[in-house]
Amino acid sequence: MSTEASATPAARVGRVTFTGTRHELSLIILRGYALMIPTLGLYRFWQATWKRRFYWQNTVIDGEPLEYTGVASMLLSGFVFTLVVFTPIYAALFYFSMQDRRISIYGDLGVGVLLWFLAGYAIYRARDFRLSRTLWRGIRFDMRGNAWVYAGLRFLWSVLMVITLGLIYPWMGASLWRYRWRNTWYGDRRFEISGGWRMFILPYGIAYLTNLATIAATVTWIVGVRDYQSFGTLTLPGVRGLAACLGCVVLFGLSLAWYRTTVASRMLSTVTLGDARIEVKLRSGRLFGQFVAYAVAVVVLVAVLALIATFALAAVYAAANAQGSGVSAAAAALVQSGTWNAVALVVVYLVVLGAFGLLHEIILRLGWWRLLASGASIVNPDSLRTIHAVDEDRSVMGQGLAQALGVGAY
Repeated sequence: MSTEASATPAARVGRVTFTGTRHELSLIILRGYALMIPTLGLYRFWQATWKRRFYWQNTVIDGEPLEYTGVASMLLSGFVFTLVVFTPIYAALFYFSMQDRRISIYGDLGVGVLLWFLAGYAIYRARDFRLSRTLWRGIRFDMRGNAWVYAGLRFLWSVLMVITLGLIYPWMGASLWRYRWRNTWYGDRRFEISGGWRMFILPYGIAYLTNLATIAATVTWIVGVRDYQSFGTLTLPGVRGLAACLGCVVLFGLSLAWYRTTVASRMLSTVTLGDARIEVKLRSGRLFGQFVAYAVAVVVLVAVLALIATFALAAVYAAANAQGSGVSAAAAALVQSGTWNAVALVVVYLVVLGAFGLLHEIILRLGWWRLLASGASIVNPDSLRTIHAVDEDRSVMGQGLAQALGVGAY
């Protein structure tokens, strides 16, 4: 009697694509900057909402785009609530600033530790806010667990990071990854992650030791050959020393790109959702290219701003000389305390800050998002059709705190 072998068909793989462009995102950001000044900064909540909708609706998973349902009023109300939380903190900082030096130092240190702890809570709650406003195929994501527990874990791991000079990071990273993913849900089904510290330790160890050895060797060489020059109280490396320092920066960028893409690929590829699983393969060369593009863009921006400032000052001095008031009088006019000068300084500050923010968003943040999307796929996405929807988590407190501490992300 013969038996017929039957092969199990391979699970279907769903692609992930990103369809947005830098031009679209730039227009959203520029519109936001233009409206922030007349609205005294309040439009930033609407700008953040439009940015998220851009990222979400252009991320297409197995032919279905993500959907972001958050609205700007949620961000605004969360921020207002956060002001209540921060009022006693600001009062404490003011109080410590009026004390003697020793009390001031210890007081500021205590407030800094408190803010670092609150940052962990804010990161977790901000992730909860974003996930609970994210839908795919009409089903909402969610973040459960306890934000205070996560903040405590992150804080304790941070203390160990300081004690061990960063050597404990593979265990810290794995612990925090597991807590986040094992409390992430899609509808009524929970994500699982099997990755651990072993996926961190080799890439982190190589990057850590390579950079440490390179920096130590560079400093030793500069001191040994006395390739440095003093300018008053400031000591700088010579030409060869600066070249060696630039080499350290390039090596750091290469190792960071390799480490980040390697760990993300390994850990995300261990994430499962029932019978479905994620597969991620990221190219470190593309991430390093983003670092280079950002560095070049920053250098060009600084050069342009310096050129504009030079022309502006030259125009002021030329006008002063033409009127016979002299250069010293022109300099005094520039720094005098007047309403228009104050407004001009604020506008210039916002324009410069906005220019750097724009570069960071369209090169690094968007670049990382596109890299993740292009390198990801979903194995057996059809198994997710049996998942049922759950209600929305309507809390907004954590998002406001994340914005205040600058850890909101996207």
